Amino acid sequence: MHTAILQSLRLHIDAEKAIVLPRFFKTGEGEYGEGDKFMGIAVPHIRLVAKEYSHAPLEVVNRLLDSEWHECRMCALLILVMKYKKSTEEERQAIFDLYLSRTERINNWDLVDLSAPNIVGEHLYSSTERTILYQLAESPLLWERRIAIVSTLNFIRKGDFGDTFALADKLVDSRHDLMQKAVGWMLREMGKRDISLLRIFLDKHAATMPRTMLRYAIEKMDVTERRDWMERKKMIE
Repeated sequence: MHTAILQSLRLHIDAEKAIVLPRFFKTGEGEYGEGDKFMGIAVPHIRLVAKEYSHAPLEVVNRLLDSEWHECRMCALLILVMKYKKSTEEERQAIFDLYLSRTERINNWDLVDLSAPNIVGEHLYSSTERTILYQLAESPLLWERRIAIVSTLNFIRKGDFGDTFALADKLVDSRHDLMQKAVGWMLREMGKRDISLLRIFLDKHAATMPRTMLRYAIEKMDVTERRDWMERKKMIE
């Protein structure tokens, strides 16, 4: 089945995308996606292949995660997301465990963002034990830190903001641009549902948090309020 999936993916290769995608996902020396390789396949086509093979066993998915090709790893993650939705509790635990054992292969922001809320976030939503998120937030691996905060998007959508606030507080001094954007994004999503909670966070951190994170967090506020929060940042700088 692994070979069949690869063959299905190759049917959708676009030579132009194979040139553009490595630049878009920063695969150059010293960049966050250094060394990643792209076949040149659009996401909708990868989703079609993942849907066709959503019945693939975890052993096959795990092998896809080993691939040097970004699109193969994305296909594997999309299969996991689809399988998780239809699985038993025991099967979901196996998917969750596999996901967390292969975080080094979930190694770009798009791979994290399409999978973390739907697997980690969904798995932990009904759990009273979310310590793993805080362990991931302290990881030296950028992608594990991003998984930690982006997973809470699932909580936010269900009106549960506590871990988003706490993890954002832990990650507020992040230096990496991808973490600043991720934290700001989750704060913005929280604020769309509870603006008072976002204001509490900003009242504590707006003056000192990274500018990119602040801009993302306040993006949906009106112009006057956005200006006021940015002025606090300027006063410190």
